[in-house]
Amino acid sequence: MTLPLFLTWLRIAAIPVLVLVFLFAPFDAARPLSAWIFGLASATDFLDGYLARRWNQQTSFGAFLDPVADKLIVAAALILLVHANGDILVVLAAIVIIGREIFVSALREWMAESGNRAAVAVSQIGKLKTVAQMFALLFMLQWFPLWGVVPVYQMGYWLLMAAAGLTLLSGGLYGLAAWRAVNARRHSGA
Repeated sequence: MTLPLFLTWLRIAAIPVLVLVFLFAPFDAARPLSAWIFGLASATDFLDGYLARRWNQQTSFGAFLDPVADKLIVAAALILLVHANGDILVVLAAIVIIGREIFVSALREWMAESGNRAAVAVSQIGKLKTVAQMFALLFMLQWFPLWGVVPVYQMGYWLLMAAAGLTLLSGGLYGLAAWRAVNARRHSGA
């Protein structure tokens, strides 16, 4: 097993640890520890891809598993925050983010089967959305103000709203790209 693939598996293994710490550790420790677990797992997302490209260790299985690991840990963190908070905007953001991930995954599968996978390749807006939601979730999991003054939860909350907006935009752009590719193929007679 390559180090990049190991890091991806490590991100998946961090999910039950994140859930158990968040739900069962004493509150004062649970939030910062959850943020650390999520932050370290998120860092492996950037590191595994970088190492795989740098060391020429990219595999089709790694390309499949990496986004699955991302979606799983993001969904777990969102569900934990919905459970702990229940704020309607957090609930709606969670629905938008998780729903978009399901939609785009299904769209990519459908487009790959029709030979149009490139039409729904990862976009810059999709990457920006990922960074925004990772930091939003990290800040919201932290909960407590940093150094007693930096309101990270509130910063994360508004960053999550921005991430939800980027999520809708990127999902719409993926849908539009797929629609254009299907129409172009239909009109070309393929």
